[in-house]
Amino acid sequence: MVLVRGLLGDVLRRKRLRQGRTLREVSADARVSLGYLSEVERGQKEASSELLAAICTALEVPLSTVFAEVSEDLAREEALVLAHSVIEPEVVASAA
Repeated sequence: MVLVRGLLGDVLRRKRLRQGRTLREVSADARVSLGYLSEVERGQKEASSELLAAICTALEVPLSTVFAEVSEDLAREEALVLAHSVIEPEVVASAA
């Protein structure tokens, strides 16, 4: 199962790393604890809309852009899961 919080964290981390910024820099600019931001990036915490807005502001990236990337990543993940679920029964059937 694909967790949206994991995909969201991946997108936020990619944005931060592309800017060459550290967790410490972004957490200070967003006024979010370093540990909490790290957990959000690792998909371990669900971020509130207010927190996401603060992180996006710190990254100077529109929230809609982050959500669009999450949506694209989710579509790719769902396609992989669907492809796997279609292939798996065929493999089992051909082995019988």
